[in-house]
Amino acid sequence: MGVIMGNSCIIPKDKYVIGLDYGTLSARAVLVSVNDGNVIAESVYSYPHGILRTVAKSIADAADLSGGEEGSSFLPADYALQEIDDYINAMYYTVREVVEKSNCQAENVIGIGIDATSSTFLPILENGQPLCKTEQFQRNPHAQLKLWKHHGAQTQADQITALANKRKEKFIMRCGGKVNAEWMLPKLMEIVEKAPDVYEAADNFMEVSDYLVYLLTGEITRCMCHAGYKLLWNEEDGYPSEDFLCALHPSLSSLKEKLKGREVQVGECAGRLTEEAASKLGLRMGTVVAASLIDAHVAVPSVGIDGPDQALMILGTSCCMLLCSEKLSYIRGISGCVKNAVIPGFYAYEAGQSAVGDLFEWFVQNCVPGSYEREALDRSISVHMLLSEKAAALKPGESGLIALDWWNGNRSCLADAKLSGMILGLTLRTKPEEIYRALLEATAFGMRAIFEEFEKGGVMVRELYACGGIVGKNPFMMQIYADVLGKTILTASTDQGSAFGASVYAAVAAGVHAGGYASVKEAARAMGKTGEIKYEPISQNTQAYHRLYKEYKLLHDYFGTGGNEVMRRMR
Repeated sequence: MGVIMGNSCIIPKDKYVIGLDYGTLSARAVLVSVNDGNVIAESVYSYPHGILRTVAKSIADAADLSGGEEGSSFLPADYALQEIDDYINAMYYTVREVVEKSNCQAENVIGIGIDATSSTFLPILENGQPLCKTEQFQRNPHAQLKLWKHHGAQTQADQITALANKRKEKFIMRCGGKVNAEWMLPKLMEIVEKAPDVYEAADNFMEVSDYLVYLLTGEITRCMCHAGYKLLWNEEDGYPSEDFLCALHPSLSSLKEKLKGREVQVGECAGRLTEEAASKLGLRMGTVVAASLIDAHVAVPSVGIDGPDQALMILGTSCCMLLCSEKLSYIRGISGCVKNAVIPGFYAYEAGQSAVGDLFEWFVQNCVPGSYEREALDRSISVHMLLSEKAAALKPGESGLIALDWWNGNRSCLADAKLSGMILGLTLRTKPEEIYRALLEATAFGMRAIFEEFEKGGVMVRELYACGGIVGKNPFMMQIYADVLGKTILTASTDQGSAFGASVYAAVAAGVHAGGYASVKEAARAMGKTGEIKYEPISQNTQAYHRLYKEYKLLHDYFGTGGNEVMRRMR
């Protein structure tokens, strides 16, 4: 912490960092004290355009899409596009608001960190302009910002997986033997095949968080966290070879030329605020901007994780699980294993589920009767809270229901976007709260399946933490997770775990000389913290869930690993 010396006394001078986190439907910023990790101010910005479901007819023509309202057409169900202006406006709005709310002096803010969902990326021209903002390509869906949950590239993901396994490429082991349709390489291959003019016109393909760093600094950088998990990069071998890429598609042989930017590591300074950006944010020109990160990964130090065998679940729209380890092992169907990508010196394994909060919200929006909505309104509580109250009165297994949590496909450990959700055991007596509980349990079972794959690979979880919006909003769900997993769950001290984590990396990028920290470990110990609430497994529930999980796993393997291809056929 910096000091001002006057006469014989030493007066502390507080330093602050800002973390900016981009989720699926909104962004949030936090201003955090570097000294003790206290959150001083928060700001949230919902994207006005959300996820685009329809596009202008001229855009539809480029993609051969079905007709919607007059003058527009529906995007396919597996498309997930967004408006880049929502991200840009969110950055300037939230950062300026936390500065104004806190009344802190601009010179005391020593750094900014940015994270975003991944792989969420867009094609860029040489002058830095998004391709989707040009007259020629504004009507082409493949020139737009593609969100992580865009699943239009499953066919390409399958082709990459098959070729990599056939050639025994080293990188395939690090992602558990399968390439996921959510990653950047399958989506780039989709663009090459469906919109070759977009691929040819693009000078650079950038993760959206790297692009936002560019807007703030004027520096084009590429964080190796994104590259490692979404573009099959690793420190030893770099990106997949030109020979491999050419075998996928001849045009991909030039891919590395379209991945421009100085390569930066986590906690590194990517650049400094330009005069224009500083003016828009209400900050000082020259303020450090940290290398961008993936939204889940950046949350790891927010709970104080600084070593191996500690896992963090980030529970929100989807779920990501990060586990730091000293060893490199083969874990089936993971989302990647990259060294130095989260905490320098350790391998960080990523796994997760494509639908968690999304799944519960789908049920509330589409399947709850009006009488429940009226009851929730009369009691001034949310429908989620009402359903949780009613579901809590049930015992595990009492409803006779069991579900598969694949409403948005499976991320880990099957890595198949063509899988779909299922509920077994419905009768004419089934109540909404019983289905709601079955869906909560299904996501917990899905996480247990992931942990079992790690245990098979010899990577164990010694301590388990959880953060994200759901953690603070739904204690009933968290207790189910503790019971199903049979583990104590420690929770984060803030609902904004990713934004907070981004601020931790900003403090590292700023460095000791500016009042920050020398390493991610040091910053995590000083700033990261857990909340007062923790969840202990209840013995009788754990025993009941052990029996139920066996039934879940039978369905999981039957529908997910080739016992019955009906889900893929129906897709």
